[in-house]
Amino acid sequence: MQRVSEVHDQSTEPAVRGFLHTPENANGNALVLTHGAGGNCETKLLVAVSQAFSDSGFLILRINLPFRQQRPFGPPSPGGAARDREGLQRAVEVMKLKVPGKLFLGGHSYGGRQATMLGAEKPGLVDGLLLFSYPLHPPRKPLQLRTAHFPSLKTPALFVHGSRDPFGLLEELRPALELIPARHDLLPVEGGGHDLIGKKAQPDFPANVVSAFRKFFNA
Repeated sequence: MQRVSEVHDQSTEPAVRGFLHTPENANGNALVLTHGAGGNCETKLLVAVSQAFSDSGFLILRINLPFRQQRPFGPPSPGGAARDREGLQRAVEVMKLKVPGKLFLGGHSYGGRQATMLGAEKPGLVDGLLLFSYPLHPPRKPLQLRTAHFPSLKTPALFVHGSRDPFGLLEELRPALELIPARHDLLPVEGGGHDLIGKKAQPDFPANVVSAFRKFFNA
């Protein structure tokens, strides 16, 4: 059975705060996950996915981004994105000391977007990216695409996206992903909204994500 422990690592700035899932039978690989603009690392999606990955042998760290550490509610400020990416990098550095194998980074919505931007800024920082509900554009504003950094993304990436996501439909996301020069793939979630794990989500969703992830990354 996996063990879940709280993490308050203040040896770095920004601090790394969240929860560590330690698997019973470790495979030597690790994954850092973070949340979207409106949530925290204790959302239903992150907890379910972290448990599924840990059951599969991965060491999982799900963290609160710096903006969420500063205040429990409310969205991130536009000027704080760089610090949030710094928080992701600090978490990656902490995890690099804990595993001998591959290290992956990902997140939901805003957190996933910051992970892709960090990956574009620092190629080779991690072995791959796992992006849930990438916020391709604001709802009802399809021309405001958030893809400027995609051509600079050299890190392999797996996108998990719902067919009813108002931040970008599957038919909008597919051509956008072709801007990414790195190897990439898309796991569509039929009926899934932006939260992916709501009432219309597939009941075996976490297991499906782990299976697709392991196949894509050979991990």
